[in-house]
Amino acid sequence: MSIEIDRIKFDEKGLVPAIVQDIYTGKILMLAYMNKESLEKTLETNTTWFYSRSRQKLWNKGETSGHVQKVKRLAFDCDRDSLLVEVEQVGPACHTGEISCFHNEILMDSAFENFNRAITDELYEFLKGRKEHPVEGSYTTYLFSEGIDKILKKIGEETTEVVIGAKNTDRQELVSELADLMYHSIVLMIEKSITIDDVRKELGKRMNKRKQTGKDGKALNM
Repeated sequence: MSIEIDRIKFDEKGLVPAIVQDIYTGKILMLAYMNKESLEKTLETNTTWFYSRSRQKLWNKGETSGHVQKVKRLAFDCDRDSLLVEVEQVGPACHTGEISCFHNEILMDSAFENFNRAITDELYEFLKGRKEHPVEGSYTTYLFSEGIDKILKKIGEETTEVVIGAKNTDRQELVSELADLMYHSIVLMIEKSITIDDVRKELGKRMNKRKQTGKDGKALNM
C-alpha cells in the first residue's frame, strides 16, 4: 500500500476527514479525522488510526472493543482534502452496536426500501445459525441434518431449474431459480466451511490478473 502523504491538504488544524467503507459490501461505516501522525500509523499497522478532536489524541479503532478495521485500500480525492479508507471490518463499526454509524435514515426511496447490498452476508450468517442452532421444522436445518449428499442433490436439481428457467421467457422465473441456486450454494459453502470472503477473494484474484493462461498456454481474457 502506498500513498503520497505530502500531497494531502490537511486543514488549518492539521486534520483531514476520512470516510471508512467496507471493502466487501460497499457500506459506508463511519467518518472520522486523521492527522499526519495517525495516517502514518494507519499505513504502518494496516489498521485504522484517527485523531479525536474532543480528546485531542490519537486512537486506534477497535483497540478496546476488538472491532478493528483492517485497511485494504486507501486513497485521496481529486482535491486532495479527504480520504477514502476501504477496510475489512471486524464486528460492528459503530459504538452503538450497529454495523454502520450511518443508521439513522432521513429519507429512503420506497423503490429501495428492501434493497440490501450485503444480503448474501446476512443470509450466510442466518443459515450458519441454523446449522449451529437447529430449529425444528426449518428446511435449512433439515438439509444440514441430511448431510452433504442431500445438499449436493438439491444443488443439481436447482441447477437444472436454472437451465429450464433460462430457456423460458419469464424473467422473474429465472431470477427466482437463480435465488434458489444461490441459497443452496450457500448451504453447501457452510457445510464445507467456505466463507463468502473466500469466494470474494478468489474472484478478486481473477479480476486483478485480468488474464489467465489456458491449457494451450495462450493468455485468455477473463
